[in-house]
Amino acid sequence: MTALDGISRSELDVKESRDFAIGPGPLRPRDAATLILLDHSGGEIRVLMGKRASKHAFMPGKFVFPGGRTDPTDGRVKVSGTLHPAVEQRIIGGTRITPTRARAIALSAIRETYEEAGLLIGTKGTFSTSHEGWHGFAEHEVQPNLEKLRFVARAITPPGRVRRYDTRFLAAWRDDVAVELPEGPTLELEELAWMSLAQARATDLPAITLSILTDLEERLKDDPELTSDAPTPFYRMLHNRFKRDLV
Repeated sequence: MTALDGISRSELDVKESRDFAIGPGPLRPRDAATLILLDHSGGEIRVLMGKRASKHAFMPGKFVFPGGRTDPTDGRVKVSGTLHPAVEQRIIGGTRITPTRARAIALSAIRETYEEAGLLIGTKGTFSTSHEGWHGFAEHEVQPNLEKLRFVARAITPPGRVRRYDTRFLAAWRDDVAVELPEGPTLELEELAWMSLAQARATDLPAITLSILTDLEERLKDDPELTSDAPTPFYRMLHNRFKRDLV
């Protein structure tokens, strides 16, 4: 059982009351992506976590993975390696989005990881772009690369929240990072740190982040490289209960 298995709407509201403000009416979830960056170089798997700035309106002071909303222009950025077909299909996940949109969602995870954490995932080589948010890749000569991304989970923010996202949680290894800068240009994340999974779970996490970390730790026991095509968790509100399905 995961941290959010089978809990009621009211229980979820209590757990997430500080994560999402309640809004006046229904909002359509916006596509978003999060990158779980893992490091297995020291024998124990570590994960990159960052603390959101205290002045930020959205989940201030919480520890999170880098990530954010997908920009339509993300899908037009040239890459040196494409998504694995299985990862592309998991991102689409029964929706009507196109493969181009799935590519944009995956690229937004890479862009946000640069903007928030200063880490450029890709292949060293000349790169040019006119799209905002990707100039750092051109400056440091990194071609974005999608082929090493793994699909971990999907979660849709429950109805009634001021901000709602349909978030795909992707993973990559630190080995996939071409350039590491001291910090990202947006300064949205403070106290960036590589933590063991146990250390990460002990920080002040949003409820969904805690649950996905728990899922990930279990998966790594049987699939240490995250390469299997086994079903992955999908968190959503269904019939007034927050459910975890494997799809």
